[in-house]
Amino acid sequence: MTQIPHYLVIGSGIAGLFFALKASEHGYVTIVTKDAVDNAATTYAQGGIAAALGTWDNPQKHFEDTLIAGAGLCDEKAVEILVHEGVRCVEELIDLGMPFTRGKDGKLHFGREGGHNESRVLHDHDHTGRSVESFLLKKIYAKKNIRILTKHCVVELASEHHLKERGNSTVVFGAYILDVLSGKIHLEKADFTVLASGGAGRVYPVTTNPPVSTGDGIALAYRAGCRIRNMEFFQFHPTALALKGKNPPGTPAFLITEAMRGEGAILKNPKTNRAFMVDYHEMRELAPRDIVARAIDAELKRDGLDYVYLDISHKDASFVREHFPLIYGTLKEKYNIDITQEPIPVVPAVHYTCGGVLVDYEGKTDLENLYAIGEVASTGVHGGNRLASNSLLEGLVFAARAAKHIVRAASDTKINSYRKTAQNLGEWDHTNTKNPEEWVLVSHDFKEIRSLMWDYVGIVRSTLRLERALRRLDVIYGEIIDFYNRTVISLDLLELRNLALVAQLTIRSALKRKESRGLHFMTDYPEHREPSRADTIIEPRHFPGKKHYG
Repeated sequence: MTQIPHYLVIGSGIAGLFFALKASEHGYVTIVTKDAVDNAATTYAQGGIAAALGTWDNPQKHFEDTLIAGAGLCDEKAVEILVHEGVRCVEELIDLGMPFTRGKDGKLHFGREGGHNESRVLHDHDHTGRSVESFLLKKIYAKKNIRILTKHCVVELASEHHLKERGNSTVVFGAYILDVLSGKIHLEKADFTVLASGGAGRVYPVTTNPPVSTGDGIALAYRAGCRIRNMEFFQFHPTALALKGKNPPGTPAFLITEAMRGEGAILKNPKTNRAFMVDYHEMRELAPRDIVARAIDAELKRDGLDYVYLDISHKDASFVREHFPLIYGTLKEKYNIDITQEPIPVVPAVHYTCGGVLVDYEGKTDLENLYAIGEVASTGVHGGNRLASNSLLEGLVFAARAAKHIVRAASDTKINSYRKTAQNLGEWDHTNTKNPEEWVLVSHDFKEIRSLMWDYVGIVRSTLRLERALRRLDVIYGEIIDFYNRTVISLDLLELRNLALVAQLTIRSALKRKESRGLHFMTDYPEHREPSRADTIIEPRHFPGKKHYG
């Protein structure tokens, strides 16, 4: 009898949704997401999707720009895959009906962003991510064999550690999932599990990421036995709206898309009104993000500024309103800033996790039947600094590759064997846990972790700062685990545990890299941008058995 595979997808951004569409042609798919299904980092993406579709462009040029932006650390084979297969994936989106912006002649409009030497960024005005997310969800809703569990959070990946007779952790059989509303935890078995849970920007207090970006997938994979790669490379987007104290805590910093600089916006020092990027790089405002972010940071520190200006008011007002309707409308209505008449106050904000779960070119992790795609994964394409608008492209490309590989691997013999073993998985054990009175500790730890990361593991780092941060993080993490082991599990507690672990992994990775490269800038060491495959790998520690496991 032919077995129909069951795929479990953790996350609902572009990578998870595109994978689900592909996999649904061959089996049943369950998508698990912590909040509303469209509350993903993809929805917040403004710029677009980079792909060499223009007649003036080609994948080789895209390849070269990606390597340069990546500060010499990119995996060249992974980049080759990205730029060539990316063209086909974007063409597939277009064929499916994705409404990218077109000019009056009906042809696709290509924007240009930092680090690109050609205009190759397809977009839907300045809200591409929101449009892509909505477009893919419509396709998902039309599929009867795709089930979506909103307000559900993964507690642990179900592996051989959870068998009644515990074995070595080499196979993943699904996940233990918390229903956030009811507080109940159930075992969701799956033949193949795919992490598509996004990044970890919320480990910092100032980030463009949504509140759900707490590094869950990275923490889940590491605890299950996966290696983690290059976590020292957190990308700071150079231009997020600087409005200190005007947004509620935890509100994502409003992103000012890089495409604005691609259309001529200029960075200026408010004290001197001088355009300063000419002092830092020959590409000025269109230099790679790591360089622009450090330049802004240097201006802020030298002159004691709270922000710099991004000015596009010299461009025609109708042009600005047409090209950046989301930014224009939001700033005018919410903050009384008219970008056609005045500059925008901006600061760098954490934007993207370039490292993550170590995977191969098909998205396979170290554990059997576990894949990782999108921002949670370290495919090698971003190196030491992600090229603008390569993130959505990476999500598409490696989702398609993972789906193709899994379909080929899903033989009846293997599925039957895994399902037989999975019958011995224990249910989640709630015994000896209680609701403590000290929930204030959770919110306090959130604040302290983020403060430590911002103060000591920011744009510019030093060995002294990192060591100090790690000592404190080790203490905090130990306290959190003690609290976790005796407490009824909640979403806040799961996110805190994951966030603390990701902070530890980031600092440990940063201490291992004895150089400045791309997004990792150390005052102790000189900068290198020559090609290097010296990745930072964090090996999983011995799995500590938790009494929650049955």
